Amino acid sequence: MTKTPIRLSQSQLQLLEICPPQFQRLYLEQLGSAIAPEHQERLTWGSHFHQLMQQRELGLSVDSLVEHDSDLSHSLTALIEAVPELKTPPVDQWRDAEHYRNLQINHYLFTVIYDLLMTDSKKAQILDWKTYLQPQNPQKLIQHWQTKLYLYVLAETSDYLPEQISMTYWFVKLPKKPQSLAIAYDSKQHQQNHQQLNHLLEQLDQWLELYYLQQKPLPHRNNCSSNNCPYYDSFQNFSAKSSDTPKDWLNFVEEAPEIPIK
Repeated sequence: MTKTPIRLSQSQLQLLEICPPQFQRLYLEQLGSAIAPEHQERLTWGSHFHQLMQQRELGLSVDSLVEHDSDLSHSLTALIEAVPELKTPPVDQWRDAEHYRNLQINHYLFTVIYDLLMTDSKKAQILDWKTYLQPQNPQKLIQHWQTKLYLYVLAETSDYLPEQISMTYWFVKLPKKPQSLAIAYDSKQHQQNHQQLNHLLEQLDQWLELYYLQQKPLPHRNNCSSNNCPYYDSFQNFSAKSSDTPKDWLNFVEEAPEIPIK
């Protein structure tokens, strides 16, 4: 009998790498936490911006989305001026907004969503809209699982070589002008991502078996401390609360709210 694939997203991979107990709390036990009003406001604005860009790419009117939000309108105008392909798309280019791709590795199924994918005969470009200011340490974003997984999946599910693939983050939130972080890809990085991903999945296999069969909680990382784990203080007395399989986590794809990376 074929098992239902376990769906994982980039945000879940990131949690597994940083804090497995927090992954357990959110996805195995489904214990969420309330979102602060100011954070919810940022999430709503970011959602509206992504909707705005998708509708524009589809050739639909965006007037109703920007008429009562000057920040949204100004951010859109500034981004179009900063990205030539948005203003005048090349005639030989294929492009798709909110582009979904799936990749199954053993019994894990990954779904990625590209804000905008642009391709031609020589290259493929992933564009991602970030509605927070550019991080002070770009390396953190380069090493984030969104970057690694998005590039990896495109290389694995297309005919493009890793060297033909790139990803660019555009930081669109006012008051600054749009800033970008372009990330190239190559075969060496692709192999590294492959090894890191498979190692993480092997760990997850082991942890899930212990969690469901022996009620053992997912462990903290060996180097876990309040300096490098934002959830450390919350889990000093963490213990597993249930051995039952949650209702729907096996079929659940979740993209974490857009939390600024500093």
